[in-house]
Amino acid sequence: MYAILENGGKQYRVSEGDVVFLEKVQAEPGNTVSFNEVLAVGLDDKLVLGKPYVENATVTAKVVYHGKAKKVLVFKYKAKKNYRRKQGHRQPFTKVTIEKIDLA
Repeated sequence: MYAILENGGKQYRVSEGDVVFLEKVQAEPGNTVSFNEVLAVGLDDKLVLGKPYVENATVTAKVVYHGKAKKVLVFKYKAKKNYRRKQGHRQPFTKVTIEKIDLA
């Protein structure tokens, strides 16, 4: 059984027991969170699609920890104009373990 969930404008295909890096979720490490934005649920013999979300489908996950990704450098440059701008960005993320996919 697998599910496709939406988080932070991105879509993730998850199964029970998977470890996924999502956009930052407001929950303490060790707590459980549930996601209701499930786009599809794949069962053994069929696929349930939502319009846009599947009714009564939830994905329950346990928060492992929060962190920041590697630095992405943004460098703007214009030739012969002495224009240079350097900026760095580290995107925050949350590492979660998928515990349960429920289709009620």
